[in-house]
Amino acid sequence: MTHSFVVHVPDAELEPEPLAPGQILSGTPEVTGKVVWESADGRQVRGIWQITPGVVTDTEADELFVVLSGSATIEVEGGPTLRVGPGDMAVLREGDRTTWTVHETLRKAYAIRL
Repeated sequence: MTHSFVVHVPDAELEPEPLAPGQILSGTPEVTGKVVWESADGRQVRGIWQITPGVVTDTEADELFVVLSGSATIEVEGGPTLRVGPGDMAVLREGDRTTWTVHETLRKAYAIRL
């Protein structure tokens, strides 16, 4: 995309992004998302991501995100436990190993650097 744009994030249509079975620790969480911008070299991505309740693990990229709705507790291995909800901005470091406990369906807008 070469022009400036706006996306109404709360009701943007998202596409399924299946989790690997090994990432799911509890429940039946479902992930959806949408990339709204990607740099020409593919090293920067902006988008919207949503996950339904459950417990999942992940290895993070260098990411900044803002939670629009829902809530979760993110345990960073060897680091802090982050409690996030609407209006919270969080930063995850590349390589962070995390466990996400999603309490209510969480939607976030994110910026990732790969």
